[in-house]
Amino acid sequence: MPVNRRRFRIEQAFVGDMPMPAAADGEAGPMHREIMNELRSIRAQMAAPGHGAAASAVDPAAQQIAESQALLETYRAQIEQCEKLKVELDLIYDAINRTKREIAVLHGKSFDGNEMSKVTGELGAVVGGTEEATQQILEAAEAIDQAASALSKVNSPDQQKILSEEISERVVSIFEACNFQDLTGQRISKVMSTMKFIENHITVMMDIWGGVDAIRAHAPPIVDDREGDAKLLNGPKLDGDAGHASQNDIDALFD
Repeated sequence: MPVNRRRFRIEQAFVGDMPMPAAADGEAGPMHREIMNELRSIRAQMAAPGHGAAASAVDPAAQQIAESQALLETYRAQIEQCEKLKVELDLIYDAINRTKREIAVLHGKSFDGNEMSKVTGELGAVVGGTEEATQQILEAAEAIDQAASALSKVNSPDQQKILSEEISERVVSIFEACNFQDLTGQRISKVMSTMKFIENHITVMMDIWGGVDAIRAHAPPIVDDREGDAKLLNGPKLDGDAGHASQNDIDALFD
């Protein structure tokens, strides 16, 4: 709380609040004039440029304080950047751990030797079963064709009966061979289940690192290095595939 200090007469006279005391002869006394002259001299010295030398002693301290404040602000900005960097590193660390878990699951359930051997074995069995059934059907069809040709040439009832029974047996053989489709479907279902499992976990890993678009940006360009006839053969067409010639296109070549 400020305290009202009573000013002395000399202060009042100096600032002009009080008239200077006059001497007996109507003029200011010599002592008063001397004091006032000294005060004016001090005031002039304080206002003179040379007086800055007294304040120059304070400037280094003020400059040091300003430099310390600027350094502190720099440290604060660096700390904020470090905090942001730590957040980004934590995200990367978490993404790496999640990716490692997905790879571990794939390795444990899909990419280990036993599981991949099963997939390879199932596909091999599909190919082998298809070939065996196809061979059986073709042999039966050929036998039926021969029996039908012979049947048209014989007149003996016994021979006709034998040929008819042979044709019936070959038809049954064809029906039996067609059972490969059910076995093939079961085997392919197992393979598709494994492939779907792998696909799901690969999709999760891609999502961890930004999704398909982010991965596609780093994918190398696709180069078709096939040569000769292999470059022209693309296999059977799936529904909706583009770039394949339709039967109408092929027929139009012969018109």
